[in-house]
Amino acid sequence: MNVVERALNGVVLMEPKVFGDARGFFLESYNQRVFRELTGADVTFVQDNHSRSGRNVLRGLHYQIRQPQGKLVRVVSGSVFDVAVDLRRSSPSFGQWFGAELSADNKRVLWIPPGFAHGFLVTSDAAEFLYKTTDYWAPEHERSLQWNDPSLGVAWPLQGDPTLSEKDRNAKPLAECETYP
Repeated sequence: MNVVERALNGVVLMEPKVFGDARGFFLESYNQRVFRELTGADVTFVQDNHSRSGRNVLRGLHYQIRQPQGKLVRVVSGSVFDVAVDLRRSSPSFGQWFGAELSADNKRVLWIPPGFAHGFLVTSDAAEFLYKTTDYWAPEHERSLQWNDPSLGVAWPLQGDPTLSEKDRNAKPLAECETYP
C-alpha cells in the first residue's frame, strides 16, 4: 500500500500494490500494521458495510455526532467521487473538503477519520461500495450535512440533479449543523 495523498489533517488516500497476470489480479485490501504505519491511526474496525447504487445517486454527507465513525472506503465495481468534510472545530481544516475518484479500476482506498462527514456520488452506471467503520451505526446519532452547501463549495462532478434520500434532501448547511469540538 502506498500513500497517494494526505489531506485535511487526517484523511489519507492510498493505493494498494496490485499483482496481476493472465489469470487476473491479487491485492491486499487491508493490513492492520501497514494501515497504522501509513495513517498513524490505531483503530479497531467493528463493522463492514456494502452498498450498491446507480448512476448519479449521491449518498451523504453523513456523520454521527455521538459514536463518530472512522471509515476505510473503497469501490469494487464501478466508480464514485468520494468526499470527506472536516467537522472538527479545533482542526485547522474545519469546514474544508477533500474529494477523490475511487473505482474498481484504480483500486484506491480512502481513510476518513472520526470527526468528518462523508458522502459519495456514483459516476458510473452502478457502483458497489465497501467500507469498514470504527464504531457501530447509531441511527439516533446520525446527521446529514447539506451536500450542496455553498459555504463548502464541493465540486461534485454531477450531470443533472442527483438522486437523494429524503434524509439527504433535508440535510442542514454547515452553519446549522452539530459539529465536533
